[in-house]
Amino acid sequence: MNKPNNGTVTAYLGLGSNLADPVKQVRSARADCAAVPGVRELAFSSLYRSPPMGPQDQPDYVNAVMAVSTDLTAPALLRQLQCIEQAHGRVRAGERWTARTLDLDLLIYGAHRIETGELTVPHPGLGQRAFVLYPLFEIAPALVIPGLGRIADLIVNCPRDGLERIE
Repeated sequence: MNKPNNGTVTAYLGLGSNLADPVKQVRSARADCAAVPGVRELAFSSLYRSPPMGPQDQPDYVNAVMAVSTDLTAPALLRQLQCIEQAHGRVRAGERWTARTLDLDLLIYGAHRIETGELTVPHPGLGQRAFVLYPLFEIAPALVIPGLGRIADLIVNCPRDGLERIE
């Protein structure tokens, strides 16, 4: 995988939780992500509350987006994120869009487009999800998302759908 000459890539991470004190979960996950060797925090969005995707009989989510500089490959970064999820009590039951203590997504990895059995980058659905686009726009308003275009153009066509900035 090609990287810039200095060996680092700017990646964007999605953080979300709707169980076990979601604000605390997201804040703790932020610190855990920044503590991964080879990862350095560049920016962190405000926290946002959003209605759940999928089943509506679950609490609202708290979401944020984090920009990091990393020298890890995309698969290695994904594995680190999954370890952090497990440490926060994340249980992968196979069902999509269910309540969870922590959900960490690798949204964007530099200018790369990746499609493997374990990873798709940019993250599927990123261009239509207010709980990702608005926090991402907050920290990277000039971002061009590989294969999707300028975030400023995407956000114009993405209604907030109940998304609320909470801090």
